Amino acid sequence: AWVDRGGFLQIGPESAGSDPGPVCYGLGNDRPTVTDANLVMGRINGDKPIGGKIERLDTEAAKAAIDHHVGKPLNLGIMEAAEAIVRVANSRMAGAIRLVSIERGHDPKNFAAMPFGGAGALHSGALIREVGLDSAIVPRFPGVTSAMGCVIADMRHDFVHTINRPLDGLDIAALDGEMTATADKGLALLRQSGVNLDRLDMEFELDMSYIGQTHTVPVPLQVTIENNSAGITTDIIRDAFETSYRRTYGRLLENIGVRILSLRTAVIGRRPKFDLAALRPTNTGSVDDTVTSERQVWVDGGWQTTRIHDRLALPVGARIPGPAILEQADTTIFIDPGLVGEVDNFGNVIVRRNS
Repeated sequence: AWVDRGGFLQIGPESAGSDPGPVCYGLGNDRPTVTDANLVMGRINGDKPIGGKIERLDTEAAKAAIDHHVGKPLNLGIMEAAEAIVRVANSRMAGAIRLVSIERGHDPKNFAAMPFGGAGALHSGALIREVGLDSAIVPRFPGVTSAMGCVIADMRHDFVHTINRPLDGLDIAALDGEMTATADKGLALLRQSGVNLDRLDMEFELDMSYIGQTHTVPVPLQVTIENNSAGITTDIIRDAFETSYRRTYGRLLENIGVRILSLRTAVIGRRPKFDLAALRPTNTGSVDDTVTSERQVWVDGGWQTTRIHDRLALPVGARIPGPAILEQADTTIFIDPGLVGEVDNFGNVIVRRNS
């Protein structure tokens, strides 16, 4: 966080990363970060940092950095400066979501955020309010969600081969050979991975257009490799193009030739399905049983006494009204005032407006 020459608070684009990290890590950085602001506001437990590699976070160093770099230049107190940092960060995140939702014609209230990583769930409530999202779905283990995705996601190899030829007069045999050779290459890569796969799939798609057009439409080809051939023909390609073009634009163009820009091949190794029900909480106690402590948290310009819950001890169906903090080894969840978190059958915490 920093104040520019015009006196405006800015966040980024530089990042402290994990090394040296925020000021509170004590590894040499002296510029305040969003993490420092969350710590000063009481949203992060400085005596029990997530991850387990740092014994304690230096709250006083974070306060000093915020005061020096933000508070004094803007004539704000330390807490007001910390809150300003978080508000600007939330605004930047909200703006990024608007770019991929409202500005593309999508209504945010039809979507949910899925915060992951160690800090994402500290800001999900603000995104619900600022963007108008329906809810936020906080996974059971947000800090390792990306790693889990790598373990359970299908493996896929994509290939693109430039053709740039009119369909009429196309060397169909050469195209068939390219499809077969590329598929074989992808299959070999999957087999070399040594990963347990349930099955292997292949998908073929052409980028096509009418001659003279600058835009293309994706044209899936419903063919399979058998006896070292895809069995592709000009008629199959033409029919597939007309189906895709009509579906996209509602009509066809008469007496205009068709061209193929490129061939796209995807070879996919399907992994065994992971049953998310395995993450379902088995605890049957009450919500009160999960309260580990209370602490003062800075919310909307003032301190509020906030209950701290052991997130992984919450039973299915538990409802936690905000303000509240849910702690676990890999993340911290902040439930804002006016919102409520509810544990679903898969152990996710669904955060939404408290109606």
